Amino acid sequence: MTKPLSFSAFLMNTANHNLHGLWREDEGGQRDFNDIDLWISLAKRLDEGGFDAIFFADVVGLYGNHRGGWKYHVEKGLQIPSNDPMVLLSALAVNTKNLGLAFTASPLQEHPFNFARRVSTLDHISKGRIAWNMTTGFLDNAFRNFGYEGMVPHDERYKWLDEYVDVLYKLWEGSWDEGALLKDKESGIYADSDKVHKINHVGERYKVEGPHLVAPTPQRTPVLFQAGSSPTGRDFAARNAEGVFIKAPNPEIARKQIEETRRIAIQHGRDGKDLQFYQGLSFVIGETEEEAQRKAIELENKVDLEMMVAHMAGGAGIDLGNVSLDTPLDDVDSQGMSTFFNWVKQNTPKRTPTVEDLARYHVRTIRVVGTPESIADQLEQWQKAGVDGINVISATIPGSYEEFIDHVLPVLRQRGLARNPDEEQTTFRNKLFGEDRLNKRHPASEYRGAFAPKNLV
Repeated sequence: MTKPLSFSAFLMNTANHNLHGLWREDEGGQRDFNDIDLWISLAKRLDEGGFDAIFFADVVGLYGNHRGGWKYHVEKGLQIPSNDPMVLLSALAVNTKNLGLAFTASPLQEHPFNFARRVSTLDHISKGRIAWNMTTGFLDNAFRNFGYEGMVPHDERYKWLDEYVDVLYKLWEGSWDEGALLKDKESGIYADSDKVHKINHVGERYKVEGPHLVAPTPQRTPVLFQAGSSPTGRDFAARNAEGVFIKAPNPEIARKQIEETRRIAIQHGRDGKDLQFYQGLSFVIGETEEEAQRKAIELENKVDLEMMVAHMAGGAGIDLGNVSLDTPLDDVDSQGMSTFFNWVKQNTPKRTPTVEDLARYHVRTIRVVGTPESIADQLEQWQKAGVDGINVISATIPGSYEEFIDHVLPVLRQRGLARNPDEEQTTFRNKLFGEDRLNKRHPASEYRGAFAPKNLV
């Protein structure tokens, strides 16, 4: 029997996220991203329509310079202004019932003790529907915003993240034993102090005494996502993640990425199925193939291609702002973007690709165009490649998601490729894996009971 795919709405609390410039369209509701009613309305629609999660990307700094500086980003709204998704999730939690609530944050942003407390509070508020996308940060400006001279080197950032999650696992899984919270009115004992422990973590970056100030939540540890594509990032995911976000250009490349990461997970003592993989895709939907292709062309003509270049190149710390869109890629320094350049060249074999092709490639490769039936056919191919879920990227809010819910999900359900909307409330982890807590193969489980007196030397 075919296992249903999981569907997540991939968003950012800003006017421009992935497909740039569309806030200018009449239907581009994302221009009013400061309006909480926009997000509450969308979250309710996703919840009732059968989406499994809403996932917010985030950055805490500017992308690399474009046209020699950073004013372009402000003028165009390239992920500035943007708001804190963790604050937003508290509002969405009390206005939804079954929708998973995922956000992005890095160790750069907050000390692990307070971060653990805030996440646990959200998990209580949502009754166990919180997920965290573990990231290291990738923008120089973000690191300078927090007092660094510039971005910490790549592998060092992952060592930092390793210690960060280690502290969190100790707080979430080890600080409170099961049954510690009593709330006994007769004895007047609220919690059993013998079952609450300090963690006394001492590491390279952190000293955390504890105990965790929040009693165990429905999930204890939130569902853990990760999106690193480097060898170090994949190794971290294989050890720690439950969900992995990917943006493979085709199902075959996705298959290779998935198989490799699952193989590494097994080497670390986990099961390959302990990880689920979410492919990022946008959709253009038509009643006929002809209509869908026409809508795709119309959409592509509305996308701000220079913003696409500024986003892609700026994320790699490269300024292509003074390079015209018709410049051949062979005339552009590909350092830091060689993978993207090679993919574009492979997909334009009959001519020399240009910077414009680079921008259009990013729009097209993560896009599925067709009728609901043909979209279902294409999603079956992604599923056969090992993909467990789809991170649905929007062109406009809420229209992109309303179209998908109204036209695509019914066809997917007929084929067993999508779940029916949930009726009974469960934790997000239970929805994905059939259990509320991390399984015993996850490294965090080693801290369960580890700080009880009998285990201390």
